[in-house]
This record gives sequence, structure tokens and C-alpha cells, in this order.
Amino acid sequence: MPEFKNGFLVAGVLACQGLAMAGWNAPAAAQRIEDVFEGEAQVLEVEVPVNVIAKDGTPIRGLQVEDFRVLEGRREQEIVAFQAIDLEILETGVSRSEIEAAIPGAARRHFLLLFDLSFSSPPAVLKARDAARQFVSDNLHPTDLAAVAIHEAEWGPRLVVTFTPDRVQLARAIDTLGAQRLLASRSSDPLRFVIDNPAGADAPGISDPLLGGPPTGGARDALLIDYLSVMGKMVSRVEKSFSRGRIFSWSQSMKNLARTLDSVKGRKHVVYFSEGWDGRLLLGRKPDPKDREAAEDQLNIEFGQPWLVDTDDIYGNTQLQNDVYKMVEEFRRADAVIQAVDISGMGSESEARARAKSVGQDALFYLAHETGGEFFEDANRFGDDLQDLLDHTSLTYLLTIRPDGVEYDGAFHPLRVKVDLPKGAQIFYRQGYYAPRPFKDLHPFEKTLLASDAIATAGPRGEIALSVLATPFRASVDQAYVPIIIEVDGKTLLEEHDGESVGVEFYAYATNQRGEMRDFFTQIVNLDVSRGREAFADGGLKYYGHLDLGRGEHLVRVLIRNSSTGRVGVQTATVSIPDYALQEAFVLQPLFVERDKRWLMVREEVSEAYQRSVVYPFTVNGEPFVPAARPTLSRGAKAQLCLFAYNLGDGALEVESKLFDTSGEFIVGGSLDLVERTITGIDGLDKFLVDFDSSGLGGGDYELQLEIKSGDGDTTQQASVQFTVLGP
Repeated sequence: MPEFKNGFLVAGVLACQGLAMAGWNAPAAAQRIEDVFEGEAQVLEVEVPVNVIAKDGTPIRGLQVEDFRVLEGRREQEIVAFQAIDLEILETGVSRSEIEAAIPGAARRHFLLLFDLSFSSPPAVLKARDAARQFVSDNLHPTDLAAVAIHEAEWGPRLVVTFTPDRVQLARAIDTLGAQRLLASRSSDPLRFVIDNPAGADAPGISDPLLGGPPTGGARDALLIDYLSVMGKMVSRVEKSFSRGRIFSWSQSMKNLARTLDSVKGRKHVVYFSEGWDGRLLLGRKPDPKDREAAEDQLNIEFGQPWLVDTDDIYGNTQLQNDVYKMVEEFRRADAVIQAVDISGMGSESEARARAKSVGQDALFYLAHETGGEFFEDANRFGDDLQDLLDHTSLTYLLTIRPDGVEYDGAFHPLRVKVDLPKGAQIFYRQGYYAPRPFKDLHPFEKTLLASDAIATAGPRGEIALSVLATPFRASVDQAYVPIIIEVDGKTLLEEHDGESVGVEFYAYATNQRGEMRDFFTQIVNLDVSRGREAFADGGLKYYGHLDLGRGEHLVRVLIRNSSTGRVGVQTATVSIPDYALQEAFVLQPLFVERDKRWLMVREEVSEAYQRSVVYPFTVNGEPFVPAARPTLSRGAKAQLCLFAYNLGDGALEVESKLFDTSGEFIVGGSLDLVERTITGIDGLDKFLVDFDSSGLGGGDYELQLEIKSGDGDTTQQASVQFTVLGP
């Protein structure tokens, strides 16, 4: 196996566990503008999702870019890009990678299922899970992203699962609400995509030796009741001295949640499951002739004894109203809408009566109304009611502007979107954007959400140039060992970076056609470039990791980030794992053997026992090689390719080639010679060495297609690889 070292010093390879998931005390503003680098100029792009709804509640279709105007203050902004994303006409049966490419992150719908454990009884929360689980499984569109969080009395909001397309992980998060004892796995995913075994709740995993495995059914619910009761006791201690200060503390933590959510592209719907808090503390009393306290206050006022009256009880507390208003304003600025779901009727009748249901509903209605959401009185039906919202937002117009002269001070810039509407129609749009702040000033959770959002939406990002190679090798009849090679361009990685060391974050996740996370790896690599910065900039970093995947189509999502500057690169690769039990013939992507380019090589962190149990797959006749993720040849250069194939049989074989340019046009040039068919010693596995001569090819990008034919012509297998020839 090649040694993963060279002239540079690797200061250390650290497990990526430093990104905090709890404690959402974010700074004053969140970064919401994309940085686009064009030469030396930095251009700020702001994406504004817009929904236009007719009087009957249906989306208004057919609008064009000239129908919209975007204003910042009195200044009209040029719309530099325009897209209409209609979920109703999105073709069914398309691949996951095609879905990811079709819908930008800012046009996706995001749902945060927030369970309020501060103001809810355990039985009510337990029953609310069923409504949430049904909503996730039955109502969400395949392109929708959802997350699960809880709000606790002592610690505020805590994310259980981040915004993800994975319905399995969402269901596990809803079932367990973050209680570790209820999970089979002790996952260490820093981005919170995976909290339990990717294969689902019934898959083998690391279990609690005290429990003998994760509890299910009634046992699981009993443990969850115990867990929620502990949270309830914390609340009861506070409720004995319940005061406006308690609402202030809640509003501050919710305001911080809103600021953090601004890091996530697109509109966010916060589905808030709660029994509510005493709305009279905020809004005052409703007129009620049967209210004895209100009658006594009125008599005291009439008899000239106002000092006996707490006017806050009548009119609400002005300071508290101001604090809650600021919280609500943060949700509006973050393009986040609260859909408030009253779960007070889901506990026992005595508990429902004791809580004074109507009082809590006042607070929930206020939150929903002030953020543009809806109040759902019956949590059992909220999924059906919310379906109207899903229908209304099935069409999104995405407007992109490039404001200039924006100072990097984190200030909020309000926006207005205008469009000529028919009578009774409504328009919903992002209310503004925050100016950028330095990445180092962002809260750790904001940094985490920025990374997870880029992974979930899988849109390509090129601030750091990278290439990804994913090659599946048969490991067993049911599973493939998939090496992931990531090449990171040194120059763009170090751009804007000062200092003698650089931290590089690696994230790789694989999803199947249903959007379920099947495997992942994450790592932070700290590099000392003080003695070779120029050489590193000319080359870069090459990382070797792996994923274990079962049969089917998978989308591998890779994100690289400079830990200091926040610059990122995002790329995806598709991997198809055949059914090995069928023993059908297939050929892997041809691999260019890299000989002369120097990389700083880093391998994933795995246990020594696992590393000894896995055979390095990239070898020919016992000699290891490192394949190129993005092959690059000098003009007229020769290169060697290695071709892996399965179940081709023992007969004579021929290899033929065709060459195409980026437009798919057939190209005459280049030559291919089969060097040898090697002996592998592995049943059904063939390796071929092929020489390729690029003579006659000008500079540019090409695709090389190879055909392997049996001597009798009955069997033909095809494979292709893209490469670049340097020069004019």
C-alpha cells in the first residue's frame, strides 16, 4: 500500500467531534449570503424564494422574471437569475442525483419538528409523536427536508436530527426525542444526519449492554415517559415560581434558534408541538364577565385604589411584549414560519383541564399569527390541515440578486418583492438578508448547519476545487467496499488563509434512492504548511476514505471546508452496486494510474483491526497504485489505465475505445493498447492494464469509452472515464 505522507508534515488527524450541537446561543446575526469568487472580485448573491398564491389557495403559475421587482429600501435590485420550481410537474421515477440537481437549496421546503418539553406534559408529547411521524411518512414531498429538535427547560432548543431527506432517521428521532438509551447506535456523526444505524431500527448495531439492545414498542414508550418526566420535573420546579422572566428566557432561546436557522437556505416551517404557556402574561386578560380577578381589579380602579391592581395582568407586560416581538421578528427575518400545534388535548382529561387549555392556545395562536403561520388546535389532524400549506407552496419562484456596496457587518437588509397580482392573491417571500460576517465569528452551531445544509441540498460549490472518485468493490454477496478518493486543490484551499497550519474538514455521506443515509465518514485534518506552502499550493491534498454500501443506486455527497476561512467545496458522485448474488458481468470505471503528481496523502481514521482486515484494492500484480480522481494529462502524454471487471469468464477478450468531447461529439485521436490481463486470485475478478496515448489531442476535456468484448462477440461490457488534456 502506498505511504500516506510526503514532504509536508501532517500535524494530526482528529475525529470531527468538536462542532457543538447543543446550546443555540448564536451571535447577533447569521451568515446568509453565498460567496461567489470570480477572479479576485467577491460577489454577494442573495436568493429570494417567492410563493404567489391565488385567492382560491392555488399557486399562480406562468410568471416570468419581468413580472417581479425586488427592492432594498427604495433601490431596485437587478434579478440576475430566475427559476420556477414546480413540484407538481417534477417527473416521478427520476434518480436521487437528478432530483438534487433539479432543485436549488433555497427553493426547497424545510420543516423543523420542534417538540416543546418545557410547556408540555409527557403523555401529550408521547401522543404528538404519532402525528409527527405520520406527517413525515405521508405528507412530505421527496424533495422536502425535515429536522427534529426538542426544547428543554434548562438547556433551550437542542437538535436531534438535522435537515435531511432521510425519513428513517427522522422517524427514529421522533420516536426517541434524543434519549440515547433508546438508540441502538452510539453514532458520532457531528452533523447529526445519522443518530442510529443507517440500515434502520432493526439492523444490527452497537447496543446498550444493560438493555440488551434498543427497547421497542411499550418498553420504549415507558422509558421515554421516564425521560420526559425528568424534563417535566425540571419545569415544575420553575412553574412553582412561574414568572414573566421564564417567558423572557424562553423567548431568548427561541430568538437564538431563529438566528441560527437563517444559516439554512430556503423557507423554514417550524412545526411547534406544545401545550403553550400562559398567554395572559404576555397579552393580558381577555374580557370575561365571569373572571373574578378582573371584576375585583375593576372595583379597585373605580374606588381609587389602583395600587391594588397589577396592570400587567390586565394589559400584559410591555417589556415582555417587546422581548417576544423581537423573537418573532428574528423568525420573520430568517424566513422561518411557526406552525403552532396545540397538543394539550392529547394528555389525560384531568391534565388537560388542569392546564387551562384556552390560556395556552392564546400564546400558540400569537406565535403562529405573527410569523405568518397557522394554529392547529387538533394535533391529530394537523398533517391533513398542513397539506393545504404543502399544496400552496408546491411552486416556488427563485429570484437571485447581487447587491453591491454591502458592508461585512452582519447588519440586516430588508427586502420587498413586488408583482402585479389579481384580486385576492397573496405573495410570500424572504423579508431580507444578513450581511456576511467573518467565518471565525460564527457560532459553532451556525457552522454546523451551514455544512449540513450544503450536504443535504448537494448543490455543487467551487470555492475549494475538488474531485471525487467512488469505486465499488465486492466485499460480500450483500455488500460493497467503496473507496472514496478526494482530491483537494491546494491553491483554492489556502486562498484567504493566513497562518502556518490549516484545518481541513472532510464530510462524506451516501444516500440511496429514497434519500436514506446508508453510511458516512467525517474527519478533520490539521496540516502544517509552514515549510512547503508554495509546493502545497501547486499540488494539494489527497484523501482516502471508504463507505460500506449495499446493492442499489447511491449518491455520495462530499463537502470539504477550510476550518478557518469557511471556504467550501461540494461535489457528488453516483455509485451503482449490483446484486452480486446474480453473478452478472460488469465493469468498473476505468482508473488512470497517477505517477508524477505530488499530493499530500491522508487516509481515513479506522481501527487497526479493521485496517488489517481490509485489503487495499488498487493493486496490479501485487503493486499498489493511486488512481486519479480527475485525470489530467500533458499534451501528447501517455498514461496507463487499470480496468476492473467481474464475471467476464475465462475466454479471450478484446478492448476497444472511442473518444468524445464535452458536447458528445466523436473525436478522432488518441490510441489504446491492451497491455495485459492480470491474475488476481479472486474468483470472478479481472484486472486489465491498458496504455493510452493522447497524441493528436488538443487541450480540453474528453470522455474515453471502453468496450470489452468476448472472443465470440456474445458479451460486451462498457465503461467510461473523463479526463483533461492541458494546453491549447
